[in-house]
Amino acid sequence: MTDQSEYVPPKIWTWDKDSGGRFANINRPIAGPTHDKDLPIGKHPLQLYSLGTPNGVKVTVMLEELLAAGHSGAEYDAWLIKIGDGDQFSSGFVDANPNSKIPALVDRSGTEPIRVFESGAILIYLAEKFGAFLPTDTTKRAETLSWLMWQMGSAPFLGGGFGHFYAYAPTKQEYPINRYAMEVKRQLDVLDRRLAESEYIAGADYTIADMAIWPWYGALAKGLVYDAGEFLQVQDYKHVQRWTDQIAARPAVKRGRMVNRVMGDPASQLHERHDASDFDLRTQDKLEPEAAAE
Repeated sequence: MTDQSEYVPPKIWTWDKDSGGRFANINRPIAGPTHDKDLPIGKHPLQLYSLGTPNGVKVTVMLEELLAAGHSGAEYDAWLIKIGDGDQFSSGFVDANPNSKIPALVDRSGTEPIRVFESGAILIYLAEKFGAFLPTDTTKRAETLSWLMWQMGSAPFLGGGFGHFYAYAPTKQEYPINRYAMEVKRQLDVLDRRLAESEYIAGADYTIADMAIWPWYGALAKGLVYDAGEFLQVQDYKHVQRWTDQIAARPAVKRGRMVNRVMGDPASQLHERHDASDFDLRTQDKLEPEAAAE
């Protein structure tokens, strides 16, 4: 192992605002709002406040799949939350999600608004509200929820663990990169073994488990996150590759992946979604500012 100077923790931890790498400005050791600002409210029953990260994509894919399945009550407004600008620390967003993380959903279809935060909770809420993509059979439901919780517990090791130390930390260190690379490859092997015996994650049916896992591990399988495809040899996980391509081909998934997206090809971005026609009638103000100026 490469020789590294040993870090000796101080007796009392103090916040070093200059440390933390690329996303240090969005992390802090305290909760609560930093400024007063109400969240916008659109015309539809469901109001989503999000960003096109993997956790955000889970929910926009679910909403687009619900609409594609004929659930008109799933019409939604998707408002862009720019986490780099601190939008998640506004008083309105903190009211919707005291954890200040995207996504946050407010259901205004009833007499009183209902807030739902944490992406997995939102998927379950929508699945139960519309009776879709979550089996009612006890055994199948248990399998689906088990894989959903697997994703919720595993992805932090991929993102905050491997992704942070491999791609975003101010310095690259052998120990944490090796530690989290080993864990991510173990997770890919878990998925690959499961998908060798099952068409979808939870069984023969497409469920919220697929919608939760695909934005994280599908992107990883295609080398689209952290520039780590070759490093992790993701092509070796053949069954994950098959499943990833199968999910990616779904029209609702293609639409959901575009919503609140601010990275990559401008043609793949729809910063805010307020009507189904927005996918066909995208205007320059909905694209990346740099792209609109070209």
